[in-house]
Amino acid sequence: MRISMPRNIIRAVQRAVVEFDLLEAGDRILVGLSGGKDSTLLLYALSIMVKHLNFPVELSAMTIDLGFKKIEDTDYSSLSNICEELQVPYNIIRAELGQDILNNPKQNPCARCSYFRRAFIHNYAKDKGYNKVAFAHHLDDAVETFLMSILYSGQVRTFLPRTYLDRTGVTVIRPLVYLRESEIKRFIKKLGVIPLISPCPLDGETKRTEVKQLIHSMQKENTHIVEHLAAAMREGRETQFWPRELTKEEIRPKSHKFWYG
Repeated sequence: MRISMPRNIIRAVQRAVVEFDLLEAGDRILVGLSGGKDSTLLLYALSIMVKHLNFPVELSAMTIDLGFKKIEDTDYSSLSNICEELQVPYNIIRAELGQDILNNPKQNPCARCSYFRRAFIHNYAKDKGYNKVAFAHHLDDAVETFLMSILYSGQVRTFLPRTYLDRTGVTVIRPLVYLRESEIKRFIKKLGVIPLISPCPLDGETKRTEVKQLIHSMQKENTHIVEHLAAAMREGRETQFWPRELTKEEIRPKSHKFWYG
């Protein structure tokens, strides 16, 4: 199967791969394939790229089904067909965790869902000898995560293009970090692939959706919002923070000294 990818997509993926050392000789990479537009593009991009490398890289794909829908209402045949056309081995893991994720009072459902997805694919990769897991997070995902972290947890952080996981010995890579979501949408539409609809009943009603809409509204007056957020994520940018917050044990003697000398 011969697929022609737009130059902007090729350049963006190549830049990320080279800049962050995402592909190396002998890699066995497990691609997280949800069937959405992002993971579908990732699979196409990597399957094309590895064919042109001068060193061996092995690809496989995996779908994690956490049981938000009944098994008789799920159909992954379109993903199986894509993987067969690309000559990429494909597996599905299903776990009946949907209700536990949605109704657990101690943890946010999005965080819990993300935890289980990562746990399943990382442990599978470790058990089957894959040294890398590829996820399809793009630039918009990165800046949304960055802003969410500031707004909802008071931390200045986002995910990294490459992360080594000590517990499993697996490295997570994100080759789409230089692609905008709009670019991915255009290519998938041109390709004629119909992405699978997310089975999550909370899809479109999350904090991420709120932040996405916030950024979108801000872009109407400032078209550089995303690139400014992306620049702020980089090491070496100028920063100016308040001093570290003192503990009660540290502030007590300072307060005493201030009032009583």
